[in-house]
Amino acid sequence: MKRFNFGYFLSEGFKSIFTHGLMSFAAVCMIVCCLLIMGSFSLVAVNLNNMLGDLERQNEFLAYIDETLSQEEAKALQPALEQIPNISEVRFVTREEAMEDFLEGKDHEAFQNLPPETLRHRFRIHVDNISLLRQTVKQVEEVTGIADTQAAYEIAQGFIVVRNIAGAVAIILVAILLLVSLFIITNTIKLATFNRREEIAIMKMCGATNGFVRWPFVFEGMLLGLTGAILAFFFQWGVYLLIGNAIDTSDTIQLITVIPFGKMALPVLGIFGATGLIIGMGGSVLAIRKFLQV
Repeated sequence: MKRFNFGYFLSEGFKSIFTHGLMSFAAVCMIVCCLLIMGSFSLVAVNLNNMLGDLERQNEFLAYIDETLSQEEAKALQPALEQIPNISEVRFVTREEAMEDFLEGKDHEAFQNLPPETLRHRFRIHVDNISLLRQTVKQVEEVTGIADTQAAYEIAQGFIVVRNIAGAVAIILVAILLLVSLFIITNTIKLATFNRREEIAIMKMCGATNGFVRWPFVFEGMLLGLTGAILAFFFQWGVYLLIGNAIDTSDTIQLITVIPFGKMALPVLGIFGATGLIIGMGGSVLAIRKFLQV
């Protein structure tokens, strides 16, 4: 059984990059461009999902307390509510505080004789997973002392639909871009391989196996893919910081929040590296397949 000569194949692939410098440069540039486009779409999707998550966490529902309970008895219900799964925060609101919230922004003279006792003590409740809002509200209603609840199910469902659509669109776009990238890189490497078709034919005529001919190209593709991935990572970092700083300093788009790149740096580098390897290796294998048929 023939031994797999890793060192030889790696050195041949490395030397081939510099021997065909112009085509290698073109392949790296194409990998960088493809990864930048895919990375940008992916980061936009990640930030959009994060913003939707923040909006979801701000969504709350109200739990009204039985009016026969005193303020102390009403407030004593909070521990029972906090033990319900999917509840992230529970805040007790007295009648007086509820009245202040009600009168805010309204003509006070029209409601100046309205006593706080008109309203009930209540809890403002935030949930972790908005898709489980109905189940959570139902569990809250089962707590003794809770008289009624008020939840905006339509808004919650809207958030879920937007999040699902955004996630599906992002996955489809990234998949399409990955296929397009593989096609472009395959043709770029094929052009470089075309110039070496006579070299491949001579090796085949001398008895070289397909594997012996193929592996240097595979390692060359791996090296080109990794080089492109590393360069694309730093370019992506710079572009992301520029856009993030522009958004942070803008007065017109303050509603948009940007995740610091440092929190995503390692996953982005890993994904870029893996994608670069797949594109480089896959492109090399597909490109050389035709020229092995001698």
